[in-house]
Amino acid sequence: MTAFVRSLAAPQPGWTIETDVIVVGSGIAGLTTALDLRERVDRVLVVTKGELSSGSTVWAQGGIAAALDPEDTPEEHLEDTLVAGVGLCSEEAVRVLVTEGPHSVRKLLRRGAQFDTGPDGDLTLTREGGHHRDRIVHAGGDATGAEISRALVEQLEAVRNDPGIEVIEHAMVVDLLTAAPDAEGRPGPVCGATIHIIGEGQRDGVGAALAKAVVMATGGIGQVFRSSTNPASSTGDGLAVGLRAGAAVADVEYVQFHPTVLWQGANARGQLPLISEAVRGEGAYLLNGAGERFMVGTHPMAELAPRDVVSRTIVEEMREEDADSVFLDCRHLERDFLTRRFPSIWASLKEHGLDMAHDLIPVAPAQHFHSGGILTDLHGRSTQKGLYAIGEAACTGVHGANRLASNSLLEGLVFARRAARDAAAAVADGLLQQFEPVERSGESALVPATMRPRVQAIAHEGAGPVRDGDGLDDAVARLDRIRARFHTDPVSAVVPQTAEWETTNIVAAASVLCQAALLREESRGGHQRADFPETDPEWAVRLAARLDPDGELVFMKAPLDLGE
Repeated sequence: MTAFVRSLAAPQPGWTIETDVIVVGSGIAGLTTALDLRERVDRVLVVTKGELSSGSTVWAQGGIAAALDPEDTPEEHLEDTLVAGVGLCSEEAVRVLVTEGPHSVRKLLRRGAQFDTGPDGDLTLTREGGHHRDRIVHAGGDATGAEISRALVEQLEAVRNDPGIEVIEHAMVVDLLTAAPDAEGRPGPVCGATIHIIGEGQRDGVGAALAKAVVMATGGIGQVFRSSTNPASSTGDGLAVGLRAGAAVADVEYVQFHPTVLWQGANARGQLPLISEAVRGEGAYLLNGAGERFMVGTHPMAELAPRDVVSRTIVEEMREEDADSVFLDCRHLERDFLTRRFPSIWASLKEHGLDMAHDLIPVAPAQHFHSGGILTDLHGRSTQKGLYAIGEAACTGVHGANRLASNSLLEGLVFARRAARDAAAAVADGLLQQFEPVERSGESALVPATMRPRVQAIAHEGAGPVRDGDGLDDAVARLDRIRARFHTDPVSAVVPQTAEWETTNIVAAASVLCQAALLREESRGGHQRADFPETDPEWAVRLAARLDPDGELVFMKAPLDLGE
C-alpha cells in the first residue's frame, strides 16, 4: 500500500494572522459555532470556500427533527434514531442530541429563523422516514436550509464590523498547522491552518492563521462520487485535512444514498436535484415500471422506511426490471397543496419539464449524506488536541450506520453549541494555548484535477449503494495505484491550486472509504455488502482509522460511546 500524504504541496505562506479559534465552514454548524464563540472569546476567524451563504445547509429541504410537540418526547426521538442507526449509534451522543435539541431549535428561532406555522401560530410539524411522530419543523415548505442560512448569516453580518470576528470568504483551508511531534512521531497539537484565498478577498495567495483551536465544519464527501445531492464544495476536505494532521476518523464506510434524486440520464454528473423525503411524508408513492407500489409489503413503514432500506429496495427493483429508475407518484395529491408545500421542488421539476401534479417523476438513489468523519467526543473534541469537528465533517456517533431523516441539521446545532462552549472554556483556562507550528514530515504530492472523474467512477462502482468484496478490492487497488503514480512520477509535479488540493482530498477520502468498506464484512445501514448480506452482531463496533508516522493507514476498533 502506498503511504498517504501528510500535507499538501503549497506555496510558503505570504501573510500571517493570529486568532483564538478558527471556524472552517459556513453551514449551520460553522455559523452557530462562530456566533456562540464570539460571546465567549476575544477573536474568532471564520473561513469559507464560497460566500457565507454558500454552505451545504442552504440546500437542505426537509427540516429539523426535534421533540417539540407536547405529545412527543425526547425518549421517542431517541428510540427512532437508535433504530435507524442499526445498533451502531452512540446512545450517549443521541441522548445529548434529543434532550438538547428542542432548546437549540428555540435558540435558532430567537436568532431570527422563521419556520412555518399553522393558523394558531404554533410550529407546523411533519413526519419523514423512520420517525413515528410528527416532529419535523420546516420553513418555506421545502426551503428550511435556505431560511436557516439566511438567519444565521444575517446574525453574523450584524457583527461583521466587530474587531473580534473576522470572515474570510472564497478561501480554502489547505492544511492544519501542527506543533512538534510526540515521542512516537505523531503530529503535535493543532495550532492553526494554512489558508488559500481562491479569488476574492482582502488577502492574496496562501497565508498562515495561528490559533489555539480549529473547528472543522466543512460538510461532507459528496464529490467523491460521480453523482450527489451535495454542492461542488463538498470534497471531503474536513476528513482529509484532519487525517493528515493526525486525527482519527470513523464510520467512513457509512454513506447514505438518498432514495429519490431526479434521474437525468446515465451521463449526469455533479450536484443533482433532490426530491425531499417530505414529499413521501405527505403521501407520495414509489412505483416500479409496472405501476406497482413495491415498498408496500417490503417494510412496515412502506415508503417511509429508513433511507437505507428504501435505497436498497430501489436498487434491487431496478436490477430486477433492468431499469435506470423507478417513479415517484404525486398525482393523487392536490396541485394547490403541492405548490404551497413544495415550492422549490415544484419549480425545480418544472425547469426539467415535469409537472409534479401530473407526471410520474423518474428517481434513483444518489449519494446524499456521510455518517462518518473526524471522530469526536460529546463536546466535538477530536483525538488531536486543539482540533474540533462538528456537523457532517464529524463522527459524533449520533447517526450510527444510517442517519435518521432531519437529524443532521439538529446535530449541527446541538454539537456546535457544545464545541463552542468547550473550546472557549479551554482557551480561557489555558488548556489550549498557542503552539509554534512545525513542518510535518512525509509525502506532500498532489493528484491533478484531471484525475477527478476517474476517481469518482472508481468510488461509484466500488462503494455505491450495494457493494461486494471483489468490487471494493478492485477500488482499493486502483486508488492505491493513483496515489502511487503521483507520489513517485517526477513528470507529475502538479501545480498547487484549488482544484488539485480538492482532488487530492477526494482521493484520500475515497481511499479510506473503500478500505473501511472492504474490512467490514457485513451489511448494516448505509453499508450494504452483496457478499455479506446479513448484519453480524460481532460487527457492532466502530471502525476508526488514523495515519501512523509513516503515513500508513491503520484501522482499529473503537467503542461506540467515547463519553465526555
